[in-house]
Amino acid sequence: MTTRTSSNTKTSTTETIPPTRMEPTVTPSKLGLADRPLRVTQFTGVNSSGFKDFVLKSELNRAIKNNGFEHPSEVQQDCIPAAIEGRDIICQARAGTGKTAVFIIAILNQMVEEDAKPGMALIMANTRELANQIKNEFDRFTEFMPWVRKECFLGGQNIKDQQKILKNEQKAPHIVIGTPGRILQLVNEKSLKLDNNKIFVLDECDKLIHETDMRDQVQKIFVKGNPQRQVMMFSATFPADCKVNCRKFMKDPFELYVDSDSGLVLHGLKQYFVKLENNAKISKLIQLLDDLEFNQVVVFTEKKAYAHKLNEVIQNEKFPSIVCHSDMSTDQRIAVYNKFKEGKHRILVSTDLMGRGIDIEKVNVVFNFDMPKDEHQYMHRVGRAGRFGTKGLAISFISTPDDTELLDKIQSKFEVKVEELPSVIEKSHYMNN
Repeated sequence: MTTRTSSNTKTSTTETIPPTRMEPTVTPSKLGLADRPLRVTQFTGVNSSGFKDFVLKSELNRAIKNNGFEHPSEVQQDCIPAAIEGRDIICQARAGTGKTAVFIIAILNQMVEEDAKPGMALIMANTRELANQIKNEFDRFTEFMPWVRKECFLGGQNIKDQQKILKNEQKAPHIVIGTPGRILQLVNEKSLKLDNNKIFVLDECDKLIHETDMRDQVQKIFVKGNPQRQVMMFSATFPADCKVNCRKFMKDPFELYVDSDSGLVLHGLKQYFVKLENNAKISKLIQLLDDLEFNQVVVFTEKKAYAHKLNEVIQNEKFPSIVCHSDMSTDQRIAVYNKFKEGKHRILVSTDLMGRGIDIEKVNVVFNFDMPKDEHQYMHRVGRAGRFGTKGLAISFISTPDDTELLDKIQSKFEVKVEELPSVIEKSHYMNN
């Protein structure tokens, strides 16, 4: 078996805003699949210098150009040819390398207006925010394909409204995006039929396959559809046992692991730590927000209740901040995401809800106010900054022995040196020119 690995990085620039205050438990055969060899192959597709080299449909090329994309990232260059040919895909690459565009382009390029049917493509994500973001990306790429219908179905929203859409032949979406819980509910109630499903995508699949509740939901959804469909799975982190389980859903997958197993680092990202007492965290955070220049900032906390309190403290210091956590309604969370993405707030305080997959291109500073539970979640968090090869800064507060132990694990696993925060950080280290 051979596996494609790579470590190159492309770079781009982002706008600078002046700082101001104000694993499955069943076998493939039980999933309705024939026993399949789990051979990993290497795709020898085109070596593209531009998206036009992929020979995409003209409407898609126009949308890509209109959205400012000129050259495919390494992940896109390697994966898109295999994806548009209908190959099953397993792709691991660090945050901000353009994985989402791989499956969006592959799906849209395979769709033909005359043959489009409801539920042709099903994309599931582990959080409502990420699912909503994927829907927004589809909106961008279908600018010149107005006939493509797509909907995002999330828990916390009125299911009767969703059922009405699905039962209306003129509105039933060709592309269905959502979280596993609500998708399964719609499938079980026979509102969402997967007879026409040709493409099945899991984004942040390590979470979807690794966590028991989500894995069970994904499996129940999977068995309802066509066993010959194309399956694509993407994540920034991929534990070894997760890879094995993902392959059980696939046939002869193309596998791409960029910086696999170690070095999962954004090359433009500076990572530092600060050792301090727990009761000194707030004052240190405010001081750093005062001292640093930034475009947008994400501050990660462990607990939902504390996220609210911390947001209030930051607002009292006249910083334009906003908060997001899982106790908020779906509509509230999406509204927060949109306000932050549109730049109406410069600082977002969040639990790990915003720690995976969320793409806000102006974020260049991340704080681990509380350290995450494990090293994989650390990489997802800090990956919110320094996306697409841009510069960024990640600062972690270390206040307990567990924090210190986790920091050691991070440095060992990912072969990265996280240095102690210096008294002065050069602006050029984390701000793009």
